[in-house]
Amino acid sequence: MSRDEASAVEDGSPETQTTGKATVPDSGHRAFLHVLVNTAVANVVTSFLWFALTFWVYLETRSVLATGLIGGAYMLLVSFFGLFFGVLVDRYRKHAVMLGSTLFTLLCFGLAGTMFLLIPESELLDISGVWFWIFAVVLLIGAVVEQLRNIALSTTVTLLVPADKRVNANGLVGSVQGIAFLVTSVFSGLAIGMLGMGGTIIIALVAIVVVLVHLLTIRIPEPRILREGGHTGLSEMKAGVAAVRATRGLFALILFTTFNNLTGGVFMALMDPYGLTLFPVEIWGVVLGVTATGFIIGGALVAKFGLGKNPIRTMLVLVACTGVLGATFTLREWWWLYAIGIWIFMMLMPAVEAAEQTVIQRVVPFETQGRVFGFAMTFEAAAAPITAFMIAPMAEFWIIPYMDSRAGQDDWGWLLGAGEARGIALVFLVSGIASILLALGALCTRSYRRLSLAYAQAPGDAAVTGQGTPAGSIGEPEDLPERGG
Repeated sequence: MSRDEASAVEDGSPETQTTGKATVPDSGHRAFLHVLVNTAVANVVTSFLWFALTFWVYLETRSVLATGLIGGAYMLLVSFFGLFFGVLVDRYRKHAVMLGSTLFTLLCFGLAGTMFLLIPESELLDISGVWFWIFAVVLLIGAVVEQLRNIALSTTVTLLVPADKRVNANGLVGSVQGIAFLVTSVFSGLAIGMLGMGGTIIIALVAIVVVLVHLLTIRIPEPRILREGGHTGLSEMKAGVAAVRATRGLFALILFTTFNNLTGGVFMALMDPYGLTLFPVEIWGVVLGVTATGFIIGGALVAKFGLGKNPIRTMLVLVACTGVLGATFTLREWWWLYAIGIWIFMMLMPAVEAAEQTVIQRVVPFETQGRVFGFAMTFEAAAAPITAFMIAPMAEFWIIPYMDSRAGQDDWGWLLGAGEARGIALVFLVSGIASILLALGALCTRSYRRLSLAYAQAPGDAAVTGQGTPAGSIGEPEDLPERGG
């Protein structure tokens, strides 16, 4: 699409087609595909370096505590910046937000590369030293800023895709993320095994430059954004909370997903250490890549068949299924059992993610969707580091030594068998059972029934105005219409 076409759409010219209540540009599908591919590649680059950092630290230190803290720190940063990212997405053009995110990531990765060149590797790997944490945090911040692009991508689905096709578009997002995870997993392991951390950073820097160049060629048609004076960042963050409260049952949906992320923190802290116990790092990366085809298949199934009449029920049933997987895929130290369990788990994840996005895109006005997605990210991401920070020290200093002892083997050997990583297996078992109970319990709550009713009664589309809405103009909860009530 040319610059003139994009400008015409931004100015509210007739070059749009109306679908339901939303005004969807004629060229929206093509622009969405470009944004989707660019975001997918950007996710590959940031995840590539984050995965590589985790592999590198564990192989050099053999510390479950270190990898758990790294994963927990990542999610803690996501939680801290989530609502702020949502405000940025609502206040500025989506293309500008994506461009700024990519530039900041490039800056952080460049700084980390400079540190790797100037500081001895032994100091960077000393988890009790300050350089280890500075190096890790710089890399993690560069990866976390990428979440800003993901929020922007979720809002461009509303902007560029007709309402009746959004659940399918969200499934397509899941498939592309699966492809990204596949590439990331394979190449992170190979890069660390063959090139080390220094070569891995160089690859990431080159790739992020390519992403930046491609992003400069993309034009996203979107409504003109009008900003009113006198609105501070704090007031706009409050408006994000107000938008969540204004939609009946929406906070319950976020709470349900938060419960799921509690067990997700266990996967974050222990999945790689367990896998690296069963496989060499190069093979473990390939295993993750092969199992990531589950993401692709799951996303494709959502894109083809949708999520049914009640996406919330679908989400909770699938969360219970992931709990069954978590409780069983490490009962024996068999590599094929672990790999099949991860594959099925990844196949279920796109539907879980698409369910939440579809509900928000339906019941929340477009002008505040960035803040709502950001609020959800803040709230949900906070759960995983809590679990990771708790589980990693417990696993390293108590559970693993206990399971390696005669008492642990006598108590749990009948169920978990024998092997090097039975302590980690015990943690997976308990967290899986907890996930099953949480999901089934949520299905029995009044909040679930109210949310299902709100979704069924909501308008078929979230309004996307052609002339824009003053950013930050949303009022307090009582000033907002209650959608879906």
